[in-house]
Amino acid sequence: MRIAMWSGPRNLSTALMYAFAARGDCAVWDEPFYACYLRATGLAHPMAVEIMAADPRSPAEIAHDLRRVAPEGARITYQKHMCQHMIDGIPRDWMSDVVNVFLIRHPDRVLASFGAKYADVTLQDIGFVQQAEIFESVFQKNNAIAGNPAGISLISESEFQQAKNAPLVIDSADIRADPDGMMRALCKALGLDYRPEMLNWPAGPKPYDGVWAPVWYEAVHRSTGFAGAEGPLPELPAPLRAISDAALPYYDRLARYKLAP
Repeated sequence: MRIAMWSGPRNLSTALMYAFAARGDCAVWDEPFYACYLRATGLAHPMAVEIMAADPRSPAEIAHDLRRVAPEGARITYQKHMCQHMIDGIPRDWMSDVVNVFLIRHPDRVLASFGAKYADVTLQDIGFVQQAEIFESVFQKNNAIAGNPAGISLISESEFQQAKNAPLVIDSADIRADPDGMMRALCKALGLDYRPEMLNWPAGPKPYDGVWAPVWYEAVHRSTGFAGAEGPLPELPAPLRAISDAALPYYDRLARYKLAP
């Protein structure tokens, strides 16, 4: 099985990658298109030069590799994808060969964390619009529903409930509130056996981390499992509040379909 997990930054995505790696039968891939994204956009991300140097492959080469057989000893491949990386020029045909899952998080929490690491944040940087677009595209393709040429269409709840191949949606808040229950529910929805090992991993860097880990993974490297339930939403300064308000409808749209424990 090939799993493509779609999220934006600061979404619990690295911890979830660690959980799948801890199964023992799963090979993981950390943000395959990041270097391509930086080369195409010229964005001055931290460690951009190092990231691009570490992976000189073209988008087409990476798309080819995303279809490859899992390494020996692994029956599952887990691909951690950032929705904002899927810009024009990044192939999407490979997405028909994977199980697509969407990891969401309230934009207030995303921006409080991302804004502390990256200045001049924009709505495009946090991937909410792109995540909704990818979700709609996958849903339409899986269920032979015509897309909306003007942009993102609205899937009705009845369409979603009746669909035979609806993509999965999980909320990071639900995982943190009940890691065991949510990992069990996710594994069941994926048709995988649940393994309690998914709830714990060793502290420190991992050999499968992207080269950007020293910038972004400090907190998760201190962890040995999912953090506890989150408290009240954080207060945001006015510029980030405006971005969160713009992102919230996209979060709410996917939250309607999220998996329950």
